[in-house]
Amino acid sequence: MDITFVLPPECISRIISLTTPRDACRSSIACPIFKSAADSDYVWEKFLPSDYEQIISDSVSDSSLITSLSKKDLYFHLCHNPIIVNNGTMSFVLDKESGKKCFMVRAREFYIEWGNTPSYWIWSYLPESRFAEVAELKLVWWFEIKGRIETKILSLKTIYAAYLVFKFVDTRYGFERRPIEFGVYFEGRDTEERYRVVLDLPKDMPQLSQDRGDGWMEIKMGEFFNENGDDGTVICSVFDFDGYSPKHGIIIQGIEVRPKNGR
Repeated sequence: MDITFVLPPECISRIISLTTPRDACRSSIACPIFKSAADSDYVWEKFLPSDYEQIISDSVSDSSLITSLSKKDLYFHLCHNPIIVNNGTMSFVLDKESGKKCFMVRAREFYIEWGNTPSYWIWSYLPESRFAEVAELKLVWWFEIKGRIETKILSLKTIYAAYLVFKFVDTRYGFERRPIEFGVYFEGRDTEERYRVVLDLPKDMPQLSQDRGDGWMEIKMGEFFNENGDDGTVICSVFDFDGYSPKHGIIIQGIEVRPKNGR
């Protein structure tokens, strides 16, 4: 029996909305009735975050996106086109597979040891950055960075991973031998998981950092579980101190948090 003769299109749309964006795209090629149901605004609004209108309205993007695009087109627009939110301090995209929220916090929001001392760090503009400023390390022995993000703005019941988004300048040193320490943890809790990695490995060795495809590199800092969005603040930290080996030549754009295995 052909299900399209038994169920009205509204019911088919409702069923598809309980699946995933990937399943909806697959359903759309089954038959014309399924395509109409799978592409409907009803289905794709279910895949968008419940607060998507507020997020877009709070951004520097054209708020007409909400009315000018179908919900499916809006979904994929937000997957591929980061928008700047929260007065320019963060960017927002959707995870394509799940529709869950991803945020990048700009470097200017971090605590950076000596970050406002020009002989150690300088702030400049790069056209490939999402933000108006990036932090470039000139010279430090004490390398410490802390970024913060509130769990209430993230998707619930989700394992998130945090990534440092960076690039090296051509002449750099201090990152090729001594490991730096990453930590991702909830503020005020005793349990802090930390691990150490060498950031600038030789090219003939397996690389821990990955090319993002947008002119930047990223390296995983750690993970956390956002259960109900009421766990407060997540701290993402980078640290190393070596009085005999200064560091130079890294540019920091921000820290991105996104669903584990997403994007």
